Amino acid sequence: MDKLELQKLRELPIVGVAERLGLQVTRHLCLCPFHDDHHASLSFSVRRNTYRCFVCGASGGTIDLAMRVLNLGFREACRWLADEYNMIISSQPSTPLSCGRGAGGEVSSLAGGEVFDPARYERFFQHPWLSPEARRFLFEERLIDERVARWCRLTSWRDKQGIAWLQIPYYDREGRLTGIQNRNLMYGASTPLSSRRGVGGEVSPRFRFRNGSECGIYNLPVLNRLRPHEPLYITEGCSDCWAMLSAGHKAVAIPSATLLKPRDVEQLSTLNSQLSTEFHMYPDRDEPGERLFLQLREVLPNLVHHQLPTGCKDFSDYYLTMKRKEDSHGN
Repeated sequence: MDKLELQKLRELPIVGVAERLGLQVTRHLCLCPFHDDHHASLSFSVRRNTYRCFVCGASGGTIDLAMRVLNLGFREACRWLADEYNMIISSQPSTPLSCGRGAGGEVSSLAGGEVFDPARYERFFQHPWLSPEARRFLFEERLIDERVARWCRLTSWRDKQGIAWLQIPYYDREGRLTGIQNRNLMYGASTPLSSRRGVGGEVSPRFRFRNGSECGIYNLPVLNRLRPHEPLYITEGCSDCWAMLSAGHKAVAIPSATLLKPRDVEQLSTLNSQLSTEFHMYPDRDEPGERLFLQLREVLPNLVHHQLPTGCKDFSDYYLTMKRKEDSHGN
């Protein structure tokens, strides 16, 4: 794994990681899950970003905590953290793409290969096909406008283990395919860890990428439709971008809230010098989201901060809240 990516996993807020693991933390203390504890002996140091039990001696950082609580190996714990915090890490394996579909949309054959060749995969997005799972995810759960799904050329497939995936193509500003991201449509907080295991017993991740994919800033072709002085919204991840587009705004997405790559910074700097526009952002209501906003503000001095309402963790949540209010008023 890239050293910077590994460092980002270790810098995730330890208390937040503990809470995502199901631990009930109060004033930086909780019951230790590693022994029969009745007096909240597990302590968290925000300054050191570590945990320590003063009874059984268990201690470590974010990755160690995930490994011990979930009983995972190092790689699986890193992948779990990356999935929980919507991070893109280079250690995630590539995903083969479907060459064809049989009755019911099952994959009939798979395209392999270690090098990403845009010409080889462009045809998969010329006539996008959305499985029932993909349609449910996009249009029922996320309430995404179908025109947005068509604009983004979203398509879907099913692997040999029966897992349904949403395929998300990345294009540069000139419309050239640069990478493909796959989202596991059967991955969720309520899904038992045991049911996420695939071949070899490894946990099936939330995201996978074709080897060689350049999944940097998402939805760059929208810049060609940006009118002079029209605001451009920067979102965190594809889902927020789809929500922003569905809300009627021009938007691009940073692929990961916790890992802003140098090439993304360079692209944003170029956009700032080329476009006479005002940039806007609704940062996620967490520490990584605010940290990303401050990083982007250094590159885009005119970046406008918008505060999400209480109870909305990201713009997708906010969009769903607005849509449901509209629907209730319409009824």
